[in-house]
Amino acid sequence: MYRRFATAAALMALSFSLYAAPPRAVPLHSRNLPVIVCFGDSITAGYGVDPGSSYPDDLQTDLDNRGYRYRVVNSGISGNTTKDGVDRLKDVLALHPAVVIVEFGGNDGLRGIPIGDTRSNLSTIVSTLLQAGSKVILAGITLPPNYGPDYIRQFNETFALVAAQHHAPVIPNIYLHVYSVPNAIQDDGIHPTAKGAQLVADEFMPLLKPLLHK
Repeated sequence: MYRRFATAAALMALSFSLYAAPPRAVPLHSRNLPVIVCFGDSITAGYGVDPGSSYPDDLQTDLDNRGYRYRVVNSGISGNTTKDGVDRLKDVLALHPAVVIVEFGGNDGLRGIPIGDTRSNLSTIVSTLLQAGSKVILAGITLPPNYGPDYIRQFNETFALVAAQHHAPVIPNIYLHVYSVPNAIQDDGIHPTAKGAQLVADEFMPLLKPLLHK
């Protein structure tokens, strides 16, 4: 995940940041469209990029350009862990989403939260959404090498294991093709730039399109 490695203290400070994506006014003509919720942490919220430049914004543009009539809702809050995601499920369920992209786990890893807790929380999030009738895409991430090979291996396996448990599509590492692109990651080595956010949106489209209707 991290091409440029910040200090451990900086990583922890970033993981506890409280930035949230500002709410966007919903146009009247969009209010009755089926909803796609991007549910996650700072990567989803659009930490460090201008308003309108997060990957959920790019997904909205891409879907509009392809003739898909959906409303993408950014439900990302920086610093959120998988436990925070569990606590916020009621807010997402209130939107009755057709599809939810679940992007949590990075802050769990940066804080050294036990792998079992992260897996249990992710499983709760995915199963609750599926039981409510939403389709789910699970988004994975990885950690800097200084967290140790055993912890990183178990962390990386988490997303595929939870996805397999619930038969949900998964991207094991949403940054897999991002770090090879110049200027796609901010100087903190963690968050995507506007260019990187578009690349992340591109990663989701192949899994998202089969779940949608024109």
